[in-house]
Amino acid sequence: MAGHASGDLVLSGVSRVYDTFTAVDNIDLVIPQGSFFALLGPSGCGKTTTLRMVAGLEQPTAGTISIGDHDITATKPYQRNVNTVFQNYALFPHLDILDNVAFGLRQRGVKDWKPKAMEALELVELAHVAKKKPTQLSGGMQQRVALARAVVNRPDVLLLDEPLGALDLKLRRQMQIELKRIQQEVGLTFVHVTHDQEEAMTMADTIAVMNAGKLQQVGDPGTLYEKPESTFAANFLGQSNLLRATVKGVSAEIASLDVHGIPMTVPAASLPGGASELWLGIRPEKVRIISEGTEAAGLNTLRGEVTDVSFLGVATQYLIAMPWGRELTVVQQNDGMPRAALGSNVCLGWVPANSFVLDASQDADAGAQLVEDE
Repeated sequence: MAGHASGDLVLSGVSRVYDTFTAVDNIDLVIPQGSFFALLGPSGCGKTTTLRMVAGLEQPTAGTISIGDHDITATKPYQRNVNTVFQNYALFPHLDILDNVAFGLRQRGVKDWKPKAMEALELVELAHVAKKKPTQLSGGMQQRVALARAVVNRPDVLLLDEPLGALDLKLRRQMQIELKRIQQEVGLTFVHVTHDQEEAMTMADTIAVMNAGKLQQVGDPGTLYEKPESTFAANFLGQSNLLRATVKGVSAEIASLDVHGIPMTVPAASLPGGASELWLGIRPEKVRIISEGTEAAGLNTLRGEVTDVSFLGVATQYLIAMPWGRELTVVQQNDGMPRAALGSNVCLGWVPANSFVLDASQDADAGAQLVEDE
């Protein structure tokens, strides 16, 4: 992490309430200085409202926002050292690219604005178009100009509101890598709002998953994916197979579960404290189709019928119907192994330690009802 703790962006007990609707519900968040932070969630979860409060475009109904030692809750947007990059670029069409980037510097009366603006253009690899007008550039290039204009002022925090939303998929993927490189080079705090889980996981050091105005879970991409704390997080970041399970017994190392009458195990340490009704979760790529009779000791196994086969290029996705009427998703790399045929009966196996376990009584998330409707 670049910088020191005094420049962290801190939200304490922040809420934003409209007449009948709570957009952001009492969130606490520390975004370390110099980090690439993503706010991830579905439309209407409160992530853009949170961003607008940091930018000063909305006032919190409750709580405080500070950068380092400075409480900025009540300061005007132009008094905050915070810049925003929007999806629509908002470049000045009548100014050339260099003047677009230099606009903020010249407003502030910075004497050596030209070398600074050129340096920002070099950072986004667009020095060669300095004299062109925005309309002469592609969408991806315009987005990079908007980024150069935002970083040239060296803001304490750079806010990115779905900045890649207007780009096509291939260009988005390139820009994700690009944005991450730029963030590492300039060492500024980037706060990125997106509903695209892959985008968040590609770019951010830390992700906060939001739903209905509340923070569901905050962590690095690996932890959120491997150890989700709610069915919402489990289903929002990638796909999950969730199985109803009850605890049958716990030893020092291993917990025995009953899943629709089938015995399974998980590491005892992964059990949520005091819960007896559980969701046993397993990611589709962690499940293997194994041949009958080769069931390795120690694997959790299930049998079912292949109801769908989708070829995805690098992998094949299967839907496997369970005896209790629920379908599991299995993703197998296309590494040359024979593929299972539609309608065939197969045995599935996975390593118990690759599962995650959620408390089903705590988690009344509608998503859970969708996953397993019994």
